[in-house]
Amino acid sequence: METAIKFIDIKKAFNKKVIFENVNLEVKRKEIFGIIGMSGSGKTTLLNTLIGFYTPDAGDILFYSKINHEYKSVFNSLPEVRRTFGFATQVPSLYPKLTVKENLAYFSTLHRIPKQITENNISVLLDITELSSEKNKLVQNLSEGMKKRLSIACALIHNPSILLLDEPTADLDPLLRKEIWRLVERVHRSGTTIIMASHFLDEIEAICHRVAVIHNGRIIPPSQVSKLKSSLKQDQEILLRSEPGNYHKLAKLLAKSKRVKKLVIKGRHLSIKTDNSERLLSTVISAAKSTKEKITELKLLKSSLESVFEQIHKLK
Repeated sequence: METAIKFIDIKKAFNKKVIFENVNLEVKRKEIFGIIGMSGSGKTTLLNTLIGFYTPDAGDILFYSKINHEYKSVFNSLPEVRRTFGFATQVPSLYPKLTVKENLAYFSTLHRIPKQITENNISVLLDITELSSEKNKLVQNLSEGMKKRLSIACALIHNPSILLLDEPTADLDPLLRKEIWRLVERVHRSGTTIIMASHFLDEIEAICHRVAVIHNGRIIPPSQVSKLKSSLKQDQEILLRSEPGNYHKLAKLLAKSKRVKKLVIKGRHLSIKTDNSERLLSTVISAAKSTKEKITELKLLKSSLESVFEQIHKLK
């Protein structure tokens, strides 16, 4: 797959505080690329550097120019960068006293798009974001989910080939988050390369083709994340819920099994860490029966992006 963006030894600092350094990444064309990290780790700064809003203290970022069919530095080609990239920020930058359609039209004028093309683009984006019925509504009267969708639509008004999303589902309830992810998938199907920063690890894992982690000022690239995930394959978990819930008695019996690595009571569940959840399952069921526990819920959990994230944050 063709490379769309190359980060080469990027470093950024503010007042001598290094946010990140030695960043080397490649984003493939037409992929959904995820960036995860704790709050304040530098995800937003990385995205702002990518579009040239911040100048790095070292290194360069290259993007593939469809005009010249070659790689160019972001920082030497800002007019083309603005045409190539769209950016939906965490807090939507919208005009509350304008309607949905007027906001889209205004952002279109910023890109100097001809009126006829603007009308067509607005129609297409209202359809994709499912905002057609709200087009004449003032932004101040929209729900938070609608504002997020409109923000993404405004970032796409000039038909960029690369879309950046900073915490696209922050402050939304689970149903509204699902709406945004469905929108992201619709945009991706149109051939757009998408780079997103988020802290919803399970959702990032489900939607992104590859994921990088930003931690302690450095980037753990997708290749290392995949290797770490593979190394954690044996870190599996059985999550059990039972009645009456005398987990201390049940845990005491399960601790005798060599396959049990760790037992933790998590609220109304008993977490059983093991190297082979499927083989241990019969032992768990038998132990529950012996201790007169009626199993009401049983889940087998294998290594996930969350496990990798936790492992990385144990490192210094």
